[in-house]
Amino acid sequence: MQQRLTHVRSTTIALCFVILAMPGVASAQEKPKPIIYHPVGAPANPKVPAHWNRYHSHAQATKILRDLAKAYPKLCKLQSIGKSYGKRDMWVMTITDSAVGDAKTKPGFWIDGGIHANEVQAVEVVLYTAWFLAEAHAHSEFLERLLRERVIYLMPMMSPDARDAHMQRPNTTHSPRTGMRPRDDDRDSLIDEDGPDDLDGDGHITQMRIRDPLGRYKPHPDFPQLLIRAAADEKGQYTLLGPEGFDNDGDGKVNEDGDGYYDPNRDWPSQWQPAYIQRGAHHYPLAVPENRMVADFVAARRNIAGMQSYHNTGGMILHGPGVKGTKHVRADQAVYNEIARKGELMLPGYKKMNVAEDLYEVYGGEFDWFHSMQGIFGFTNELFTPFNYFRRPVKGGFFGAPSDARKFNKYLLLGEGVVKWHEVDHPQFGKIEVGGLKKNWRRQPPSFLLEEECHRNMAFTLYHADQMPLVKVEAVDVKPLAGGLFRVTARVVNNRLTPTHAANDIANKITPPDVVTITGKEIKVLTALQSGDLFMRYPQEQRRKPETVRVRNIPGMRAVYLRWIVKGAGPYTVTVRSIKGGSSALQSGGK
Repeated sequence: MQQRLTHVRSTTIALCFVILAMPGVASAQEKPKPIIYHPVGAPANPKVPAHWNRYHSHAQATKILRDLAKAYPKLCKLQSIGKSYGKRDMWVMTITDSAVGDAKTKPGFWIDGGIHANEVQAVEVVLYTAWFLAEAHAHSEFLERLLRERVIYLMPMMSPDARDAHMQRPNTTHSPRTGMRPRDDDRDSLIDEDGPDDLDGDGHITQMRIRDPLGRYKPHPDFPQLLIRAAADEKGQYTLLGPEGFDNDGDGKVNEDGDGYYDPNRDWPSQWQPAYIQRGAHHYPLAVPENRMVADFVAARRNIAGMQSYHNTGGMILHGPGVKGTKHVRADQAVYNEIARKGELMLPGYKKMNVAEDLYEVYGGEFDWFHSMQGIFGFTNELFTPFNYFRRPVKGGFFGAPSDARKFNKYLLLGEGVVKWHEVDHPQFGKIEVGGLKKNWRRQPPSFLLEEECHRNMAFTLYHADQMPLVKVEAVDVKPLAGGLFRVTARVVNNRLTPTHAANDIANKITPPDVVTITGKEIKVLTALQSGDLFMRYPQEQRRKPETVRVRNIPGMRAVYLRWIVKGAGPYTVTVRSIKGGSSALQSGGK
């Protein structure tokens, strides 16, 4: 018995030694590796540290983009497509898995922000998207697959000059909205000579008022920092003199000729109208050189099948057409509806809207050019919604009810959202009061809400990018016929929501057809059929060059069926190439 116990004890000791010696098993003397907690959604240990609770100037954004391109050379390519009026680089970052396929043959997605310079969070969403794609790519199966299959083009700032001016100079929340090329707005032969003036030197252009028993304005009862019109039968308390400023050119008017004014989002060829019809239109379509750079870049990349532009404000997922009396074909509208429905789920408080019917008409808008002249499905998101004040349905338009704004300023901004009314000396009006809302809220989210706004909108955009067409040869079936002939049938699928061609693309022949070819050693293709029906009940014959079948469109989540009569035993390789849907090949027998 003693001998047996000794044997058992020895065996146990030996087994413990083996277990401790095994890889991954720590001895009692070894310290366990510390567990670092990384919240879901946040890239762990980023190579390019960045903070998304703040807004970045052009120089700061440039550094982030350059650092990403340096840290991820196989993923990110940075290029300047030209210089703005103010000699700032117009950056475009291309992100894709360069180890898999040629970027030009992958379905492409365009993302831009900041075409309206005062809409500053738009730039942050694009920057955040570039950063997140690079930093999280290796840890996310979705992103890894997306960048293997797709190429993403990102332009953070379409109006970089005016954005820096908005951030670094005194302005209202609305200015400058346009580009910075000088214009004679009041036609007095002087250029940009009478813009706003920061009377109290606080960096904000607020409002001017004077006490006046015959004035037509009074403080809002729920938010005294705001002035509203008195009722028709009610006495007012103030005369509102407009934004801070004085008459710089001695013409009796105040602030009538500031920076600009032309609107880069009224400059695109689709449905363009001159300034007397569409305020902000420039001299002719694509007269704004920064827009021309973008249009040339996009037009040279026919693989782009989806786009997203970012604006502010109001919490809207917008799509065209921008002009009443024009509508998308039902098939295209169905795609917009389905993608936007996902957006309403992912973006609390946001609402899907048609621009012309639900908001206002836009002649010469960017997204209309993308869809009607490039065949690209695109959305414009109006970033930030007063729903986020207290995460509940709101009334009061783009900025919410004044009562909610007052409470948000009081309880969450701790009073920092307003400049209290105070007296200043005005060179023309004498003693007046200035005060009201600061430039950096109501249109824009405060810092603590910015990162969430970036991530949710990015996620919606990447969902759209993933729903671009993606073609695949799914099956090749061969059946021998009499006389040494063979019948080859292939199924080519598009496993995504978006078709390979938008309806107006088909009608206007914008993008060349998809092409399905059959090849093999010593074969001769006699004829070809194509059909959208599983049983080939309604085939279309192609007698000329039947080895290369031209397919006008492969609908979303559907298939087309190709059939050839071939002389020669194969094997056969069927290849599909779609400019906006990618490419795929399959050999008979599944090779």
